[in-house]
Amino acid sequence: MIKGFKEANVYLPGQGIVKTSITWKDGKINEIKPEISDDLVKLPDNLFVVPGFIDKHIHGANNSDSMYPHFEDILNIAKTIASEGVTSFLATTMTQSEENITNALIALREYIEKDPKEGAQVLGIHLEGPFINPKYKGAQLESCIVKCDLETFKRYEEASGNHIMQVTLAYEQDGKELVEYLASKGIVASLGHTNATSAQVKEAAEKGATSVTHVYNAMSPLHHREAGVVGGAFVTDSLYCELIADLVHVCADAIDILFRCKGKDKVVLVTDGIEAKHLDDGVYSLGGQEVFVNNGVARLQSGALAGSTLKLNEGIRNILSILPRLSFTDAIDLATINPARNLGVDHYKGMIKEGYDADLVVIDKDINVYMTINRGNIIYKKDTFNL
Repeated sequence: MIKGFKEANVYLPGQGIVKTSITWKDGKINEIKPEISDDLVKLPDNLFVVPGFIDKHIHGANNSDSMYPHFEDILNIAKTIASEGVTSFLATTMTQSEENITNALIALREYIEKDPKEGAQVLGIHLEGPFINPKYKGAQLESCIVKCDLETFKRYEEASGNHIMQVTLAYEQDGKELVEYLASKGIVASLGHTNATSAQVKEAAEKGATSVTHVYNAMSPLHHREAGVVGGAFVTDSLYCELIADLVHVCADAIDILFRCKGKDKVVLVTDGIEAKHLDDGVYSLGGQEVFVNNGVARLQSGALAGSTLKLNEGIRNILSILPRLSFTDAIDLATINPARNLGVDHYKGMIKEGYDADLVVIDKDINVYMTINRGNIIYKKDTFNL
């Protein structure tokens, strides 16, 4: 346990990188002031203290998946992704049978309510499917896809203990009532695995949708006679766009276009990580289907992309490498304050500010992670890093 850092390079909202001291108490940031305190840790001058990263779309890592209804699997994911600088995440489910989804939600509820401090915090649950369009199923199991249904969702909501924070759905699949309900409950309705028209995207946003799931992937593309979900997302200013920045799911030029259309404040970096993340190439599983990982790229037997093995700090690094006009702190925002705002937790997450959760990550200019802190607890420290 440590109480804070002295004379560190700290990323403060509205100020950028500031040389200051920071302390925390009872899991909250207590003081931020330049005065030196002898009982605080002094970091090397080449390191930076930034807000902890938030991954709102991740299925698994290190041979564990959120669909496995076991406490130990969720804890394994939480501990593993701490090395990426992740301090909180949404455990993301898949399109499977209602029984399997319900069992996963019950296990996630137990985990969230016990709230172990050894790894990254599970902020809540991201229900990806089963309310999607078979045409853009991606790696989701087609036999379990159903149209949007409010009563079915309410059963999931009850099983989760009201811990569902985001739902990925296809609005054109009878989604109006569900989107309106989600908006009324403060749950993020995210358009994904969808064949919606651009007009339907705009309508969904008017009804309360606020997000697009892994933009470009598993959705109707931009065409000059029908702009599709991609075009609708680009012209609807209120929508946040998730981005898998592994340079496999989306190429560099498409990422550049996304930022030119949406601006840096509406892009949210996610990993869509699967159980193969942090492991070697091989054969793994996702949503009950075999996944083949070759050179770090995960695909089904059909060749369809099946989530990713991307680490969130690597995604930030990739953005900086292809978009030099973005500053270091701009790139950090994509995995901190942007997801916090989209999820409605920006009043206590996503920034280094007095009274906010002491979720911090110590990195260098190349986004290598040296230490990760979740609500004041060190949950990861690089082996070669000595305090």
